[in-house]
Amino acid sequence: MDILLRLLVAIGFALLVTAVSALVTHLVFRSLARRERWAAVLSRRTKHPFRTVLLVALLWTAFATSIPDTRAYPWRDDVSHVFLIAVIGTGCWLACEVAIFLESLGLHRYRTDVPDNRVARRIKTQVLVLRRLTVAVLVIIAVGAILLTFPGVEAAGASVLASAGLISVIAGLAAQSTLGNVFAGMQLAFSGSIRVDDVVVVEQQWGRIEEITLTYVVVHLWDDRRFVLPSTYFTSTPFENWTRTNSELLGAVEFDLDWRVRPGDMRVELERILERTELWDRRVQVLQVTDAVQGFVHVRVLVTAHDAPSLFDLRCYVREELVAWIQRTHPDAQPVQRVLMVEDVASPRRPGASTAASSALFGGEHDDRAAMFTGPIRTSDVRPSDVP
Repeated sequence: MDILLRLLVAIGFALLVTAVSALVTHLVFRSLARRERWAAVLSRRTKHPFRTVLLVALLWTAFATSIPDTRAYPWRDDVSHVFLIAVIGTGCWLACEVAIFLESLGLHRYRTDVPDNRVARRIKTQVLVLRRLTVAVLVIIAVGAILLTFPGVEAAGASVLASAGLISVIAGLAAQSTLGNVFAGMQLAFSGSIRVDDVVVVEQQWGRIEEITLTYVVVHLWDDRRFVLPSTYFTSTPFENWTRTNSELLGAVEFDLDWRVRPGDMRVELERILERTELWDRRVQVLQVTDAVQGFVHVRVLVTAHDAPSLFDLRCYVREELVAWIQRTHPDAQPVQRVLMVEDVASPRRPGASTAASSALFGGEHDDRAAMFTGPIRTSDVRPSDVP
């Protein structure tokens, strides 16, 4: 009964110390948060894991000091083992939250909501991959530490090391694709071939890189679908990256118009259209007649924008405004299909004319003309006295 009362008192004291420590920590971080923004972020991230670790550690201390280590309490070691596993697990949770906070603190200085955010997106991609890798390493270390607390694991480790060669071969064959994706994910993070928020075209689908993990990449398509691809896809398959070096892009708007179109007037109207919109970045403004065959004049307009979404909207805007201008002011420039109707004006043939012509052509003197080529050669009469 004395041991039970002592245990209850110790547990109550542990709870009191935990509450006081949590309150003091909260007040300290709140005062720091008034001057430093990182204090509020750290307090929000580590509040629950810190209190959990403190509570488990104090309860373990209260239990260890209240229950004597004697043979009368054989279950004491089992309970202490459970507390040890709980401390390792909650400590891993706290370590993961601290690591994520430190990585986010380094990422905070790079902004991605600015026009030229290529460096920020590269750093963000690398930090996100490092964050997942750090969490995975911490979890593996925690699991290994928990396994080492069980008796007999050391003996089993010797046999495992003895057969490490065979096990490594089997594990390598079994996890070949998984490990390939992991290494491909790390390669993508540090090679810079793709970054978070990059605009890409994969499998004839246009979208943005939304998430890069160690094993797969999520592409947010233009119609709000998510395209999930393994990391090895981007290391073994060609794809388009529209924001690899910068986000500025050039796009074309093409028309097939009638030959009566006036490119000069159309070029002046294009300038007025672009001056009325903020989508145009004022780099390129070109209108050219690139072809004129088969009854159509092919007009191409080249414009530029800061990024891919703005370029798509700008192309649609220019196309719509030029179509409305053609319909309103130059309807004769609209494409038309011309058909030439030709009437048969040949005079009727007279009966027998064909026969007469044939007779005139092949009859009559036909034999004489044929004899010129097939008959005997005519020679002139020559007298012997005429021979010298």
